[in-house]
Amino acid sequence: MTDKQTTTRHAIAAMGQGLGPVVLEQCRALYEAEQQALVAQVPLAARDLAYGPHERHRLDLYGAVENGLKPVLLFVHGGGFVLGDKGDTGWANAAVGRWAATQGWIGAVMNYRLAPDHLWPAGSEDVGAALDYLRAHVADHGGDPERIVVMGTSAGAVHVSGFLRLRADHGDLVRGAVLLSGLYGYEPIDAKDERYYGAPDTYADKAPREAVASTSLPLLVACSQHDPARFQAEFLGLMQDRLARHGTMPRSIIVPGHNHYTLAMHLGTSDQRLADEIAAFMGDIL
Repeated sequence: MTDKQTTTRHAIAAMGQGLGPVVLEQCRALYEAEQQALVAQVPLAARDLAYGPHERHRLDLYGAVENGLKPVLLFVHGGGFVLGDKGDTGWANAAVGRWAATQGWIGAVMNYRLAPDHLWPAGSEDVGAALDYLRAHVADHGGDPERIVVMGTSAGAVHVSGFLRLRADHGDLVRGAVLLSGLYGYEPIDAKDERYYGAPDTYADKAPREAVASTSLPLLVACSQHDPARFQAEFLGLMQDRLARHGTMPRSIIVPGHNHYTLAMHLGTSDQRLADEIAAFMGDIL
């Protein structure tokens, strides 16, 4: 571990488990220099491809067209159901697509409709629509429609999980799913999440718990050492449920030295622990 990585880990630990715009900006500052270097290294290959009729039905692609079709990683950003962007004018969220391109894949980063204007299951429907689009068109941009993996963080992980619930054909659309710090339905709904789910007494019927616990699709599930306790409890609940149903846990990792924001934000930097795990997961299933 380099001195810079040690300093970054200490800074993240000092932030504790809290969320909010101040913590978010502190986290971004930690990775600004490395991520700006990645921006210079990996250009945007395609911007604002429309996968549906809404203005937020847009996705960007990273990675060059070369001989042979490449695996595809679709990233779904977080933002508490009400915020977030694919990041084509900055590095946040787009960094995941750029990092995917450095691995020899096609990186796709999508927007989706936001609450409170668009309630459950809009986000999960949009993940399915984006995947339908990629299946039909990603070969034109150098990607292999038969080798797509979908990844989401926080609210994005919820939407990916909801996609597993809504689409019985999800195993035909993707080879696997990566879920970072998601909410699956093992803990009570938070008041802020009612902006997407509506009344709390309906949450049990809307949460993706059953689909994520029962799917036979290969999963990589992660949380961070400094995630809020609720997200850690969701991770442990899913692990226990998968063990009870399948006799084994899915591929999983608790990433030390990271928090809820930096878990996805650091992908593409010199800290390669989670990156290596995702790459190994994709190598095993593709």
